This record gives sequence, C-alpha cells and structure tokens, in this order.
Amino acid sequence: MRIAVADDSLLTREGVVHLLTGRGHEVVGQAGTADALLSIVEAAHPEAVVVDIRMPPTHTDEGLVAARRIRAAHPEIGVLVLSQYVEPAYAMRLIEESPEGVGYLLKDRIFDGAVLDDALRRIADGETVVDPTIVSRLLRRRRTADPLDDLSERSTEVLGLVAEGLSNLAIGARLHITERTVESHITKAFQHLGLTDDPGSHRRVLAVLAYLRRPPSGPSPDDGSGAGAAWRKPR
Repeated sequence: MRIAVADDSLLTREGVVHLLTGRGHEVVGQAGTADALLSIVEAAHPEAVVVDIRMPPTHTDEGLVAARRIRAAHPEIGVLVLSQYVEPAYAMRLIEESPEGVGYLLKDRIFDGAVLDDALRRIADGETVVDPTIVSRLLRRRRTADPLDDLSERSTEVLGLVAEGLSNLAIGARLHITERTVESHITKAFQHLGLTDDPGSHRRVLAVLAYLRRPPSGPSPDDGSGAGAAWRKPR
C-alpha cells in the first residue's frame, strides 16, 4: 500500500515508517503537523494514512480533525489513528462519523509490525479496527437500553472480537470453536440488529458500531490513565 505517516515525534515517525517499509509498503510522505499531512494527501493521494491523534500546535485532537477532513474529502483513503492514551470518546467520534475504513490503535500495539500491517489491510478492505483496550473500556461502562441485551453471551463475545479487528478464523482460534460456528454467531448478531444483506452497506462494520455505541448511564470517571480528558465536550 501507499501510505502517508504523520507524528510530531521524529523518533516515532521513523519507527512507524521502518515497520511499514519492512512489510513491503511504500511511504509516500512524512509529516510533523496535521496541515503538512493534508498537503501530502492532496499531492500524493496515498491509499491510507497513519496519524497521531495529538499534533501541534495544541497537542489535543489535531490529528483526529485531520483524519475527519481526509475521510470527508477522500472517502477512499483508509485512516489509522494512533494514540498514546486510552481515549474512548475520541475513538467513537472517528468511527461514528465514518465507520468504514478507519481504525484506532494505541501506540504500544503497533510495536508489533504484524499488528500494524493487519490493521491497515483490514482498513483497506473497508473494515473498522478498534484497539482491544478501547473495546474493554467501553464495555466496562454501565449501560441502559442495550440493543444487544438479548443476544447470547457467546454471540456478544464474538462480536467484541470482530470489533477488535479479528478475522473469523482468528476468532475461532481464540475461542476454540470452528470458523463456521463463528459465522453463525455473527449472522445471529446481524439478524438481532436488523442488518439485512444490503450490498450498499457493510454489515460487519455496522454491527461493530452498534456494539461500541451502546449507551452509558453516566460519564466515565477518570481512572488516572489519561482517559478522563477524552470525556470533555469535543471542540
């Protein structure tokens, strides 16, 4: 894939580039600011971008804003947002607005080049990839009316692994069940959510979005991990 990389840390940026080129990808540009990334996108037309969520000048959500602008102007470009912190609200902002072909991973996760490579390939296929830690944090929030309340525990567990970006084969290996059984659980989730086999929609992505957006009954407290800042009202 042809990929653009943006991170204000030169060390991190070069590390990501090294991982990508080592996996056979072509890095068409590097940027230290969100504005520079947008310029690269317009000039080089990459297939995907990898961008840190916190960029100059305020180091809050400039990367996320750039990701949203790229998706709005070039929906064919996959976007993988990286974060040093667990910020579920930021992840949901990205996914809810443009769920297909986007991902959100913690930086610690991409030290394994295979994880970075797999995430980008799934995003290129129109899937949604969410860091398992983000999924876990969202699940720990107390919930009210949940469209998945009546879904079996196993089907819900399978849907959670789909949210993490695992393939049916990988889910089967994780849960020690057959791939056909995994497909059956996913089909039940589709039916439960009323997702028909519409060629104009990506049912797998829509199911993940329904899974992640289940409503909380109250705000998530700051547990000291840096996630609390993500619950402030977005700019």
